[in-house]
Amino acid sequence: MIKQYKLRFYNFRLVLFLLLVSGIGVELVGTARQDLQTKQLAGVVLGVAVMLILSLIDYSWILNFQWIMYGFNIVMLLGVRLFGDSANGAARWIDLGFIRFQPTELTKIIIILFFAKFFMDHEEDLNTLKTLVQAAVLLIIPLVLVYSQPDMKNTITIAIMFCVLVYIAGLNYKIIGGAILIAIPLLIIFLSIVVQPDQKLIKDYQRDRIMSFLYPENEEYSDDVEQQNNSKTAIASGELIGKRLSKEENTASVNEGNFVAENQTDFIFAVAGEEYGFLGCSAIIILLFLISAECVRMSLRAKDQAGKIICCGVGTIVALQAFLNISVATGIAPNTGTPLPFVSYGLTSLVSMFIGMGFVLNVGLQGRAYKKDIEKKDFYQKEEYL
Repeated sequence: MIKQYKLRFYNFRLVLFLLLVSGIGVELVGTARQDLQTKQLAGVVLGVAVMLILSLIDYSWILNFQWIMYGFNIVMLLGVRLFGDSANGAARWIDLGFIRFQPTELTKIIIILFFAKFFMDHEEDLNTLKTLVQAAVLLIIPLVLVYSQPDMKNTITIAIMFCVLVYIAGLNYKIIGGAILIAIPLLIIFLSIVVQPDQKLIKDYQRDRIMSFLYPENEEYSDDVEQQNNSKTAIASGELIGKRLSKEENTASVNEGNFVAENQTDFIFAVAGEEYGFLGCSAIIILLFLISAECVRMSLRAKDQAGKIICCGVGTIVALQAFLNISVATGIAPNTGTPLPFVSYGLTSLVSMFIGMGFVLNVGLQGRAYKKDIEKKDFYQKEEYL
């Protein structure tokens, strides 16, 4: 379970990037809502502690419990469905009295771990119809439970993440091409249906977000449009170094005026733009890019297929959620309610991301160089014995 690792294989650079971006997150959450800063800091401390512990536990041993993790995930999602705590028209949380958490955030990590083991076990027959149907069924079950909450953004995130996982596992390019040819017409049909007033595929508030993006001039969707316009105004007002660093105390603030709803979560990037300007926004983007890049780099050094899939899966979540959040804040995508990894307020999301990073660090600890080092050590021990 816990091996004797060599310190030189530990990715301290990735840990540094995570601490820096999380520190920025604590500062921004405190700027958006002072009363939540202590909770965010506690979440970072807890997340880092869990990450460091998991980074020392052999991920291959944990993957042996793949079906237990899968079952636990289904039970969690069913719990949300049956006993979930509702907010803003969606039941996505479980309230245990002392803590309120969103199981879907942990679901993403569990799905990565489950399919890392599943695809490694089916490495030889991955491109057969039987294996692909099995994988699809195993994905659809949690996906339907997430979608029914309703939670469109995480449904899409998990679906895209799965596509990356199966691609990394070695899916045949002919199958990929065929899937794309089928998916594009289906997407067009789906979009043509959901924009209709009487459609039943998505909730009304989800449709309104799409319509406000497509038809921003329509007064019917003015509230949704105004949120993103205010976000863009906040980002632009920060200019190069932001109002905090330039000490412009007499300047009107979009953040302090509460012109942007949920600025501690969905629009945290707007807070960064207003308070720390272009330099602050660039720092966040660069750090998140470097974190994703480190995940990819670790995948190239992984000792097996499972480790490679874990790193790419976690890296995909960071990159995709960062892209969606920043796209919404800058008005180039409809509002999705996606948190900015390690920056937005949300303890479940924060700790879940650190859990994923713990596995990435362990994959790096057991990379090919470590494996060769162990094999070399065993060889010399055998020679001494003989």
